[in-house]
Amino acid sequence: MAIKLYGFPPSHATRRVALIFKELALPYELVPVDMLKDEHKAAPYLAHQPFGQVPYIDDGGFQLFESRAIARYLVTKYGGAGQTLLPSRADVEASARFEQAASVELSNFDPYMNALSWEVIFKKYAGGTTDEVVVASLVQTLNSKLDAYEILLSKSKYLAGDTITLADLFHLPFGNTLGLMGYDLLTTESRPNVARWWKDISSRPSWQAVKEQA
Repeated sequence: MAIKLYGFPPSHATRRVALIFKELALPYELVPVDMLKDEHKAAPYLAHQPFGQVPYIDDGGFQLFESRAIARYLVTKYGGAGQTLLPSRADVEASARFEQAASVELSNFDPYMNALSWEVIFKKYAGGTTDEVVVASLVQTLNSKLDAYEILLSKSKYLAGDTITLADLFHLPFGNTLGLMGYDLLTTESRPNVARWWKDISSRPSWQAVKEQA
């Protein structure tokens, strides 16, 4: 029986999980949750995800939410021998480098991209108006953060070393949105290593399969 993925197909977090299903060639059944109709805030959904966020999965009765936790679970259970998306904890240094890279994405990329997407795209759906001062500040901050990425990626092919991991893949949904909003922060010639890295990860067939929706 295929694992059920409960989520809103266009959402960043839902696509983050769908991407990992594709990476692992693992079948899944998407159970759409219509966020435009607030289905994620309704009692039946909250019984499974009390924060009212998407997605969550149901793997034969085992339920789990938070996209990054789901990704780790899927790779650990279904990745098979020799997978490298999540380094073995037996390799202490590789595991530590991965956790460092994963923390970089969660602390230095996701919050600012989340805020920028809200200001540029989603705020208007809540009846608000984009605050260009806030946008400029967020773009400036992201530029500074990506300058640090440039240093990291000048030393290795990927963020945790020379092998791609979940830490790299976690960037794809918001990184794609950054380009759709018209910002070339990930592709500018002034950061050649970031541009090289972004071209590499964003061209993966797994991402192309869920780029538009899960």
